[in-house]
Amino acid sequence: MTTNALDDSPLTPFHKRLALFSSGGPFLDGYVLSIIGVAMVQLTPHLDLSTSAQGLIGASSLVGILLGAFAGGWLTDRFGRQVLFTLDLGMIIVCSIAQFFVEDAVWLFVLRLLIGMAVGADYPIATSLLAEFAPRRYRGPLIGFFTTMWFVGAAVAYIVGELLLSVDENGWRWMLASAAVPGIIIVLARFGTPESPRWLLKRGRIEEANAALAKVFGPGVTVDDLPDEETGENLKVSALIRGGYFKRMMFVTTFWTCSIIPLFAVYAFAPAILSALNLEGDLAHLGSAVITIMFMIGCVAAVLVVNRIGRRPLLIHSFVWSGLALLGLGAFPNASTAVVLVLFSAYAVLIGGAQILQWVYPNELFPTEVRGSAVGLASSLSRIGAAVGTYLVPLSLTGLGIGATMLIAAGITIIGAVTAVLWAPETRNLSLSDSASLPTKTGQHSAGTVEPAA
Repeated sequence: MTTNALDDSPLTPFHKRLALFSSGGPFLDGYVLSIIGVAMVQLTPHLDLSTSAQGLIGASSLVGILLGAFAGGWLTDRFGRQVLFTLDLGMIIVCSIAQFFVEDAVWLFVLRLLIGMAVGADYPIATSLLAEFAPRRYRGPLIGFFTTMWFVGAAVAYIVGELLLSVDENGWRWMLASAAVPGIIIVLARFGTPESPRWLLKRGRIEEANAALAKVFGPGVTVDDLPDEETGENLKVSALIRGGYFKRMMFVTTFWTCSIIPLFAVYAFAPAILSALNLEGDLAHLGSAVITIMFMIGCVAAVLVVNRIGRRPLLIHSFVWSGLALLGLGAFPNASTAVVLVLFSAYAVLIGGAQILQWVYPNELFPTEVRGSAVGLASSLSRIGAAVGTYLVPLSLTGLGIGATMLIAAGITIIGAVTAVLWAPETRNLSLSDSASLPTKTGQHSAGTVEPAA
């Protein structure tokens, strides 16, 4: 096992602050995607929105995330992590404030599209920076913390939305503009974050890399203490669709898509699904709130065990057991209320492992040159599947029924499990350079470690 100053550093206050400030992106993602649902109550009659216009405005941020994720990944690989780490959130702040003054659906759609693009861009930027500073022992939990913050942002949005809904008929304007407040706090907190020394080293900016290392780890640490990422070539984005990294991209994209299609569908249509399972009215809304809390608990639990049991076992078990919960819902759609809530809650908790690994795996499996692009591309591709799945859920509920819909969701989850069994590597104890390097024909990584079981 290779050792170096970054991978074997103890967990410091800097790492904790970086993890917290980096998770501002998913917090804002959960916030902006959730608060629009509350705001729709007032803005629909105010702007005289048609059903299709409501759908387009609701989906605009998701489309923006799809477009922004890959662009942000490419930009951060080309121009660095640190500058974009604050610049991207500036767009969220400006566009959120601008929403306060909109008077038609077109401008609201455009502004929320831009907000989604900025949120999507922040994912590869922030996770790349965090992965490149995080010690190997804490890398999984720190990056996994990202997903948990999405649900925190969603919960805060619902609370803020309900409070502002009672202000006056323009409460929706304050709701949409309110995203600027956490945005400003996060931007201010991010100022002063050093550039990734790994990225600087790859760019030949040795003095700046040494300065960044000294700022974080003390004057005794220099680039001489870092291992080379021996990729065998000066990688470009095209490496993600050819050669050894193509297989890794296929693995990440497939399991990511299989994990979020059922989740986005369940989360977006929880009241309708629970109603179809004979939970009506307030009970359906209460059930939706309970399931949201269960999603958060599942992510927290996964963060706590990701190092203890390893990435590969966690991913496999997460898919298998959550798939069985969906299978139970599909097989017994007329079960009692208690059984339905138990199975739904079990799915929400058990899928947590797959959720946090969406960010851990792509950051560990790709080298510094293309790490941001890999995270961005996988995020964008998975969002396509999520968007299609979310669109088809109401059609499936109407045309096939709740039982068949849940069985389809279970099938998608099991495909994720098969993908994990076939392709998931174990990267738990590897340095970042080791986990990102490809194995040689002898089964060794170019950096000298043994290829984990796959």
